[in-house]
Amino acid sequence: MQPNLGFGHFLSQADGVGHFLLVAMALMSIATWYLIVSKTWSNWQMRRRGQAFMQHFWEASDMQSVSNYLKQHGVGDPFSHVSHHGLRAAEQYRDRSGKRMVESGSADDFLTRALRRAIEQDTARLEYGHTVLASVASSAPFVGLFGTVWGIYHALLAIGMSGQGTLDKVAGPVGEALIMTALGLAVAIPAVLAYNAFTRANRMLLSELDGFAHDLFAFMSTGNRNEAPASSRPLVLRPVAEAA
Repeated sequence: MQPNLGFGHFLSQADGVGHFLLVAMALMSIATWYLIVSKTWSNWQMRRRGQAFMQHFWEASDMQSVSNYLKQHGVGDPFSHVSHHGLRAAEQYRDRSGKRMVESGSADDFLTRALRRAIEQDTARLEYGHTVLASVASSAPFVGLFGTVWGIYHALLAIGMSGQGTLDKVAGPVGEALIMTALGLAVAIPAVLAYNAFTRANRMLLSELDGFAHDLFAFMSTGNRNEAPASSRPLVLRPVAEAA
């Protein structure tokens, strides 16, 4: 009598290698969905805090008001982080002793290095988890395929030993082995989509951050805001015109 085929029967017949591959794909899926949920939530919070900071920044009367805002609300987004590093660089340059390598150069050089370090730190923070997503997206289908090949191999061995090569004896075990390929694709597809979505969002955010850093540098080095009309001054996270 033909046994009831399906996922339950496949699990009961799988050997140690099959169980190991199933556990590996389960861990990949857990890691993928953890990163999807956690990064989506953190990115939403970061965007909301960034919008609030940018609105206050462009409405502030001077950089002291921005500094007070940062002390009160803390640093919770890349834009406030860059501003914080810029303000700290200005204070450190005023209090410099001239005996350290980091203090070499003009005030503009000192500020440029500080802003560049802040952007590099934000870039590394935004790319957290991308390596895991890319690894899962690229390896999960092959893990599933290996499980399928392994299952087909053992199914054919069992059929050969039994001496029954009819279609119903072959199609069932081979069809069950294809479950591993389906699981591999089910794990990989969310990882691919999430990686592409997060990469695109980070690229847009870093482009906006680069434009803001140019404006912040121009404002702190000259002491004047860009002479733009109030109606065109950005109050949300949008790229701003680079200062000359």
